[in-house]
Amino acid sequence: MAAGRNNTTVTKFILLGFSDSPKFKIALFAVFMGTYILTVAWNLGLIVLIRMDSHLHTPMYFFLSNLSFLDFCYVTSTTPKMLSDFFRKPEFISFTGCTMQYFFFSSLGLTECCLLAAMAYDRYAAICSPLLYTAIMPPTLCLQMVLAAYTTGFLGSLTQLCALLQLHFCGPNVIHHFFCDLPQLLVLSCSETFFLQVIKFVMAVIFGVTSVLIIMISYGYVIATILKISSVEGRAKTFNTCASHLTAVIFFFGSGLFVYMHPRAGDSLGYDKIASVFYTVVIPMLNPLIYSLRNKDIKDALKRCKKKGMFSHCHG
Repeated sequence: MAAGRNNTTVTKFILLGFSDSPKFKIALFAVFMGTYILTVAWNLGLIVLIRMDSHLHTPMYFFLSNLSFLDFCYVTSTTPKMLSDFFRKPEFISFTGCTMQYFFFSSLGLTECCLLAAMAYDRYAAICSPLLYTAIMPPTLCLQMVLAAYTTGFLGSLTQLCALLQLHFCGPNVIHHFFCDLPQLLVLSCSETFFLQVIKFVMAVIFGVTSVLIIMISYGYVIATILKISSVEGRAKTFNTCASHLTAVIFFFGSGLFVYMHPRAGDSLGYDKIASVFYTVVIPMLNPLIYSLRNKDIKDALKRCKKKGMFSHCHG
C-alpha cells in the first residue's frame, strides 16, 4: 500500500476532465457536442446507406458497416458523460460506473483492433486473388470473423475487468482525465497492480501486436501485387481501394501507441488527454469521411438513394 493512504474504500471518483481550462469551457463544450452529433450522424448514415443499397452488399462494406457501428458505440461510451460533466461540479462518477465505462470502452477498442485486421485480410483477398475473392470471403466467413472480433474483444476486456475489481482504492480519488481509463486507475490503486499490468501487457500483445502483424503481412502481399501491375493508372486505382483502410489503421494504432506505450510522466498528462481526444472523439468522426470522400461506390450509392428517396431500397 502506498504511503500516506488510509484504509477507507473509494466509492466514487472525480473526473477532472477539462476543468483546467475554465476560460474555454463553452467553446470546448460546443466543439465536442458538434463533433459528437456529426460522428453519430455520419456513422449511422453510413450504416443505413450500406444496408439499403444492394450494390454495397459485399464483404468490404459489411466490415465497414460494423466499423461504423463500433465507432458509434465507442464515442458514445465516453462523450455523453464528458459533455454532462462540463456543467457539473464536481464531476463525480461512481466506482461501478467508472469500471463499467472502462469495460465497454476497452471491449470496443479491442474489437476494433480485430476488425481492422479482418478488413486488411479482406483487402488482401480482393487484390491478391480477385478471381477467387467470393470463394475466399463468403458471407458466412465474414459473419464469423465479425462475431469473433466482438467475442474476443468482450472476453479480453472482461479479463481486465475481473483483475481491476480485485484492486483496492482508498484515496486519492481524482482522475486527471475526462473518462475512466486503465492507466489512470492503476495510479490510484492502493494495492499491488503487477498482475493487472501483466494482463495489460498480454492484451497489448494479443490484440495490438497480433493485429498489426496481420495488417502488415496482408499489406506486404498487397503492395507486392500492386507493383506487378504494369500501368501507373492501374496501380493507383488498385491502391485507392485500400488507402482508406490504411489511413484508418495509422490513425487508430498510432494514437493508441502514443497514449499506452510511451513513458509516463507528470507533464505528459496534458498530452495524453489530447491524444485521447483524438482517438476517442476525432477518429470515430473521421472514419466515415475517410472511407467515403474518395469512394466511388459510396458516392454512386448516395446518388441512387437521392433519386429514389432515402427511405426506399437503392437497388437499380
